[in-house]
Amino acid sequence: MLDQPAPELELPATGGKTFRLDSHSGRTVVLYFYPKDNTPGCTTEGQQFRDLHPQFAKAGCAVYGISRDSLKSHENFKDKLGLPFDLLSDAEEEACKAFGVIKMKNMYGKKVRGIERSTFVIDGKGIVRREWRGVKVPGHAQEVLEFARTLA
Repeated sequence: MLDQPAPELELPATGGKTFRLDSHSGRTVVLYFYPKDNTPGCTTEGQQFRDLHPQFAKAGCAVYGISRDSLKSHENFKDKLGLPFDLLSDAEEEACKAFGVIKMKNMYGKKVRGIERSTFVIDGKGIVRREWRGVKVPGHAQEVLEFARTLA
């Protein structure tokens, strides 16, 4: 995916909006895929992107979280954490498949199919400039911000 055009996306977003990647032309976009609302790692990751959001905005960068959760779940999660950015619902796994983030994972000794925590930075021309897969949450949002600043 690196240095390739990002897949075209249209997904339902919190706040009754529709997200279209092509509507962000000229602006850097961070898409972070996470497994599930209201789980410890996903909560921490959301909080870190939230806390750094003013710096992302200053760098001219839009941030969006994506999971397979419903919009209702996303609205509750966004409100609970006070997220200043929208969450995108990918219940049909269109974005997950396009970005190749669905993996078989071990959960308590059982194989389960789920989202591998991954982040993509897309430049203002719609090109994927950086990707992180199998993300470890601590310090990740800061690392993404530092890279996004290089595109500003």
